[in-house]
Amino acid sequence: MITFSGQEIAVSGVGSGFGQAIARLFASLGGRVFACDIDETAFAALRGDGIDCHRVDLSDRAAAAAWIGAIEPVDVLVNNAGGVAGQAPVPFAKVTDADWDAVLAINLGAAMALSRAVVPAMVAAGRGAIVNICSGASLRASKTGVQAYCAAKHGLLGLTRQLAHELGPQGIRVNAVAPGLVVTGGATQRQWAAYGTAGQQAVIDGIALRRLGTPEDIARAVAFLASDWAGFVNGEILSVDGGQ
Repeated sequence: MITFSGQEIAVSGVGSGFGQAIARLFASLGGRVFACDIDETAFAALRGDGIDCHRVDLSDRAAAAAWIGAIEPVDVLVNNAGGVAGQAPVPFAKVTDADWDAVLAINLGAAMALSRAVVPAMVAAGRGAIVNICSGASLRASKTGVQAYCAAKHGLLGLTRQLAHELGPQGIRVNAVAPGLVVTGGATQRQWAAYGTAGQQAVIDGIALRRLGTPEDIARAVAFLASDWAGFVNGEILSVDGGQ
């Protein structure tokens, strides 16, 4: 049985969807879970589950590092914060610097800052696990149509592989999960609605299991990669997409 008893787990981006499911699953498996998001009202329910939640603006790298500093040593870090930052697709020539930077900051910059902050204590312990939530957009063009999102998720996969290579000799494993389409927050709800009935059916028909994923599907994959059951898995991206 997978257990995280006696371990401290840090999960970013728990305002909705994946983050909440991941935090709750780790807590149910015995971990002491610390969670953060910029939207404090969205994660209020997690506090009732015994999860230590804080409002943190992860686009501020100093704030991200300070959050880790207040809870370390961290045994498992899940870099889940991300998304399109409320943006809709626009022609590339019209993408503004501010919009580009906002998406890269939350998807890639936050993962870098949090990972950098947890590494010293993990090195001292001689063990640790980092799991990054990537995307199918880490491997191909993004169905969101947001160029910065695709670039950031490709970058996050590159960071995963580089850190696995660098930190593996010190007992730290770094892996990634690439979810298929899971309808959770506003962005994915709008994306799903935009497909229309025929488009939605086409998406379902393109998945071998003939269903969309759930946040719990993603959480279970994350827990596996973070656990000792995946003790010889390092530098991998696990697609959790139903056989898309």
